[in-house]
Amino acid sequence: MNVVVVESPAKAKTINKYLGPGYTVLASFGHVRDLPAKDGSVKPDEDFAMLWEVDSASAKRMNDIGAALKNADGLILATDPDREGEAISWHVLDLLRKKKLIGDKPVSRVVFNAITKKAVLDAMANPRDIDVPLVDAYLARRALDYLVGFNLSPVLWRKLPGARSAGRVQSVALRLVCDRESEIERFVSEEYWNLSAILKTPRGDDFEARLVSADGKRLQARSVGNGEQAGDLKALLESASYVVDTVEAKPVKRNPSPPFTTSTLQQAASSKLGFSASRTMQVAQRLYEGLDLGGETVGLITYMRTDGVQMAAEAIDAARSAIGDQFGARYVPEKARLYSTKAKNAQEAHEAIRPTDFTRTPDQLRRFLDADQLRLYDLIWKRGIASQMASAEIERTTVEILAESGDRKAGLRAVGSVIRFDGFIAAYTDQKEDGEQSDDGEDEGRLPEIKARETVAKQKVNASQHFTEPPPRYSEASLIKRMEELGIGRPSTYASTLATLRDREYVVIDKRKLIPEAKGRLVTAFLESFFHRYVEYDFTASLEEKLDRISAGELNWKDVLRDFWKDFFAQIEDTKELRVTNVLDALNEELAPLVFPKREDGSDPRICQVCGTGKLSLKLGKYGAFVGCSNYPECNFTRQLSSDGDAEAQASNEPQALGKDPHTDEEITLRNGRFGPYVQRGEGKEAKRSSLPKGWTPASIDHEKALALLSLPRDIGQHPETGKMISSGLGRYGPFILHDGKYANVETIEDVFSIGLNRAVSVLADKASKGPAGRGAAVAALKELGEHPDGGAITVRDGRYGPYVNWGKVNATLPKGKDPTSVTLEEALPLLAERAGKAKPVKAKAVKAKAAKPAKAKAATDGDGTEKVAKPRAAAKAKLAAKTTTKTKAAAKPKTAAAAKAQKG
Repeated sequence: MNVVVVESPAKAKTINKYLGPGYTVLASFGHVRDLPAKDGSVKPDEDFAMLWEVDSASAKRMNDIGAALKNADGLILATDPDREGEAISWHVLDLLRKKKLIGDKPVSRVVFNAITKKAVLDAMANPRDIDVPLVDAYLARRALDYLVGFNLSPVLWRKLPGARSAGRVQSVALRLVCDRESEIERFVSEEYWNLSAILKTPRGDDFEARLVSADGKRLQARSVGNGEQAGDLKALLESASYVVDTVEAKPVKRNPSPPFTTSTLQQAASSKLGFSASRTMQVAQRLYEGLDLGGETVGLITYMRTDGVQMAAEAIDAARSAIGDQFGARYVPEKARLYSTKAKNAQEAHEAIRPTDFTRTPDQLRRFLDADQLRLYDLIWKRGIASQMASAEIERTTVEILAESGDRKAGLRAVGSVIRFDGFIAAYTDQKEDGEQSDDGEDEGRLPEIKARETVAKQKVNASQHFTEPPPRYSEASLIKRMEELGIGRPSTYASTLATLRDREYVVIDKRKLIPEAKGRLVTAFLESFFHRYVEYDFTASLEEKLDRISAGELNWKDVLRDFWKDFFAQIEDTKELRVTNVLDALNEELAPLVFPKREDGSDPRICQVCGTGKLSLKLGKYGAFVGCSNYPECNFTRQLSSDGDAEAQASNEPQALGKDPHTDEEITLRNGRFGPYVQRGEGKEAKRSSLPKGWTPASIDHEKALALLSLPRDIGQHPETGKMISSGLGRYGPFILHDGKYANVETIEDVFSIGLNRAVSVLADKASKGPAGRGAAVAALKELGEHPDGGAITVRDGRYGPYVNWGKVNATLPKGKDPTSVTLEEALPLLAERAGKAKPVKAKAVKAKAAKPAKAKAATDGDGTEKVAKPRAAAKAKLAAKTTTKTKAAAKPKTAAAAKAQKG
């Protein structure tokens, strides 16, 4: 019997069926150990020694693998066929060797690009050793990400309060988004005019031709720059006679695109399906690991983290055969198509993403897949099969027309295309991202019959005014495309990098466009000013290239780390002398359009509008950056830093009188503070204040609304069963009602002011029936996911702080934005495993011992190049625990001799 190790339980179950009783297939649940988020996990002074930590959940998995191995003949490592998969196999083997569980048993590494019986059995027949250079490349990447995240993030915390983290890939991706926003802000729109004529052939057919030359000069796209020029040319066209000069019909062949890579799949899924990058990878993971097709679990696509564009020879043959069956013999090209990658620094060795079986059409799988799985499989199947189909044959016709009026001449051109043979277009057509230009002419339409030297009649002349537009903001898809072009990141990192930018609140997504938040722009401006080299595109790409050379065995991984660390450490040390004034001066200059937007009256945007003499500047507070006046405290003007420059953000904090409180006769004012607009009653420290709730703008606040806000909390009435008061109010988590220390959320702000006693009692009863999360009562399950490998049901539930997955006493919060109804068992298991590892109790002695030693700021990066940062809270927690232990001991000790005697007796 052999023990086979894979990553996920879904794969383990499927592969076990393929291999039969002679094998025990166990899941590692991804990585079995990681660098702990604490100082010293990577030690540059000890030749970059790395200290690995195994959490409790992973330790149990390793114990299971070790127990199975005791009675096994050998170990087969069958993790994913990429750098991360190779690293997982290396970690598993290293741990087993340290526990002395391997002995002289044979160890082999197998890889398969698809979870099908043939692919798995072929892999088992061709084992190899662990690829050491590939593991070295993983170790180098992991160390680099850790060193950047752990050393750079604390600099941000000290010099730029409110910033969350920085990272080797994350910060460069953020710079791309911020640089595009700066381009948009600096963009100056220019006027231009397009002129065209609607003409009629002698046969009565209309067509449109655009002006391309006049008076012997070639006109470029925006050559006509004002209305005067446009009027002159329009007058020429209005008075001209028109003759067809030449008609040229030219056959053009259009070839299909290669099958999907990770990045092109994410781009196409965004354009055609509206999927985010993370959603695309979640669905693709399920298709790869396999789904139940009438009693048999089958992997439907090949491995989905790749930048390879070639398909295996047998897959090409299968695709060509399926093309003949599905579309006909004419759609099968004479020779198979071969592709080579154009991605910078492409290094993945495996295939493009394709169906494992081209005979499984989307229609045949419709009843086995959910909606998202079917849509993504349909996309992959069509692109895969189209990549081996015949070229589309297009006839492109160009008509040149001469216009003459007196001694003036102009040239016009009409272009049309006709598809003579659709070829691969019958299966798949590309869809352009917003802002991209079409290059195929397919949307040019068809021209009527036009003959050379014939006269055409003018029907109408059009002169349309336009203005140049700034470059479009990045979408997730276009940002991934740009990162790939620059050689930044790798297939396994794109989705997680984008997720990190959202989670850190550095960017927001609005209508599928990435908009940098003020916090993100501050971080980028800081890094560009003081760590410019490490957010340069070329530098990051060259580092990726070095990592690829390590994986090819061309470079020593520790040499690369030494070269990087020498300069990076020096840069970090230099910032210790950096004064906050230096930081603010740099940020004021770098972010001037954001911080000091132009004023309508043309006045200096840096002069304070309240005192008229102070100079506005960025200020750094506990909760981040804001704009304040240099005359503080005499002038207390402050303004929030906004990424969209809206009127609310630009509002002065000079109090705006709304009227008086009828009961106290105190003045009620509307103000704007560091944390946003608020209403205030009275003056001084005792004045009552209330922030404006979400959705309420300063312009909408009147005396009545201000009184309502300042009256909160509002007493609704006594509960009929307990006799205790029910009240309503606004809290951190939105509008609520409160009874006997228990909260229940209500739907809208208006409910706080209008909800009656009967409905309040009903809302409280409904909340009680669901059970308060964390107090022993069960919260109703939204969805049941199945059994945990260790026994017990896994469910999705909705708690006070949002949806989470539950297994026994372990609760794991779902990622921000994740639809709880779409969670799968495979997605839930790693979340629970991670949470179980973090929930390990700390012994009192250990806490007490640690309390004496100040905790250091902690930061780390996860294995795919994104960063995890933990703020320095450990010391405070340890101090509190030690204090509690001391008090407990003191309470247990009798205070007097009499008490001691009584206790003893």
